[in-house]
Amino acid sequence: MLEAGMPAPEFSLPDKDGNIVPLSDFKGKKVVLYFYPRDNTAGCTRQAVAFAGLLDEFEKKNAVVIGVSKDSQASHQKFAEKHGLPFILLSDPELDAIQKYGVWQEKKLYGKVNMGVVRSSFVIDENGILERVMYKVKADTNAKEILDGL
Repeated sequence: MLEAGMPAPEFSLPDKDGNIVPLSDFKGKKVVLYFYPRDNTAGCTRQAVAFAGLLDEFEKKNAVVIGVSKDSQASHQKFAEKHGLPFILLSDPELDAIQKYGVWQEKKLYGKVNMGVVRSSFVIDENGILERVMYKVKADTNAKEILDGL
């Protein structure tokens, strides 16, 4: 598991438009990196809409918001259009960043155990160091909680 004070694991993933986005592009800014299970599910939609609604406040604090799931670029594009999401959504079907950040874990649903993305958030400082590590966050309060901590 990652901890605050550790260097943020580097990655390069495609965004919803197919552009490759390396984490290193954001040196000099704070990065709010959040991992979520799936586009267009109830909790993930509420979480994304909350981040979108607070985006101006994040930008005032020199922070960029990036959402990551294993959904396809096409799925991200539809998700962003449907809900007016103005921030970066990255596609990680190969689980590259998802595994580097330790968010691919066993999950129990209705007594059945399978692997999946555990909703988690990370705040990365301007020098690429993990400032805040939050595993198993709540969809409804995550964006505000991170903003209040910046």
